[in-house]
Amino acid sequence: METLYINIPLITTLPFILMLLSIAIFPLFLNRFWEKNKNKLVVAIILSVPVIIYLFNAGLSYRLFETVVFDYIPFIILLGSLFTITGGIYLSGDIEAKPSVNVLFLLIGAVLASIMGTTGAAMLLIRPIIQTNKERKYKVHTILFFIAIVANCGGLLTPLGDPPLFMMYLRGAPFLWFAHLIPEWFLANLILLVIYFLVDSYYHKKEPAQALASDKAVIRPIKIQGKLNFLWLVGVVLSVAFLNEQYISFIHLNHYYKFIREAVIAGMAILSLLFTTHLVRESNSFTWEPIKEVAYLFIGIFITMVPCLLYLESNAKTLGVVSPMQFYFFSGLLSSFLDNTPTAVTFHSLALGLGETATNIVAGIPEELLRAISIGSVFFGSMTYIGNGPNFMVKAIAEENNIKMPSFFAYMYKFSLIILLPVFIIIALLFI
Repeated sequence: METLYINIPLITTLPFILMLLSIAIFPLFLNRFWEKNKNKLVVAIILSVPVIIYLFNAGLSYRLFETVVFDYIPFIILLGSLFTITGGIYLSGDIEAKPSVNVLFLLIGAVLASIMGTTGAAMLLIRPIIQTNKERKYKVHTILFFIAIVANCGGLLTPLGDPPLFMMYLRGAPFLWFAHLIPEWFLANLILLVIYFLVDSYYHKKEPAQALASDKAVIRPIKIQGKLNFLWLVGVVLSVAFLNEQYISFIHLNHYYKFIREAVIAGMAILSLLFTTHLVRESNSFTWEPIKEVAYLFIGIFITMVPCLLYLESNAKTLGVVSPMQFYFFSGLLSSFLDNTPTAVTFHSLALGLGETATNIVAGIPEELLRAISIGSVFFGSMTYIGNGPNFMVKAIAEENNIKMPSFFAYMYKFSLIILLPVFIIIALLFI
């Protein structure tokens, strides 16, 4: 809490802004340079160095340490393990890529996202949906809606669904409280599925006759290989649910006891590697490049965003954010460009700092504010590629399969601003 009184110069947010601009601009003008993951790491390091120097000189190195050790490392272990495990599950066969089939994929993903998390559901289903649509010419829109529904909006109903909710759970929100968000989850995903069905039906009619004929000609029953990976996936889900401070505080030897969870999660990934045949991963076109891209970019994002979060905390009470509607849109706006997990934590701290009294207090803050923070952070994580961890992974896997995805800005003006934002405004008007 002492950081609330530290004067954080606005100039310290510049490296983070440059990090975002790098992600947005380099693919457009320096694509050959940017497509190499090692160059992404170089940019992340260059932009992180001045932030590290500033934080050490300002006596804030502990915030950098906390961010890297207790936020980034668990974040990348979870994403990397889910990436590894789901990469060992191969859906063979080929069914017709009709709009109704694609809608079913997205609907299943929306349900699974709250059970195994948006990352787990996205990594489990992205390759099968790409495989199903491989004969079709128009499929970019399917990946965009997949990011919105499976990698974000579907994960609203449990603390396992999305990291911001897990943070609220650790701060005292009951596990079953998130089930109260079913109306928002249902309406948002229903609207997006209906829009997707109309869009996919339009593009399906535009498909070349040869593509549709090829799609119908190659019909093979669906078979799942690497089924043992579902066991490791359950292990990850149970680790996230139960290996936390609420259940293992009795072995609190030091701050690092929390990494028991990460050790078990990493163990599940190792078991997946040991017990999944190379042929299955090869059939899945599995490579380490997508998770490398996420790891390299997000180490830069996590480090450079520390001054941004400090600045927000320092100026929280002067922002005038007090109503549920303001919490919804401000947490949503920042979740679009900052990772939505630290954004949710920051706005929870802001709500605590307001010191408002209310009859319904959940996780130490008024229930209406917790609802606004939870929904805003989860939904708006889909507004950009960097709003939520799985977004970039889905994009990277799609591009590995020769699907040309929109650039950082194109994703927003061609999709999220015209499709997602109106839906989120409807949710706000009806429920916030």
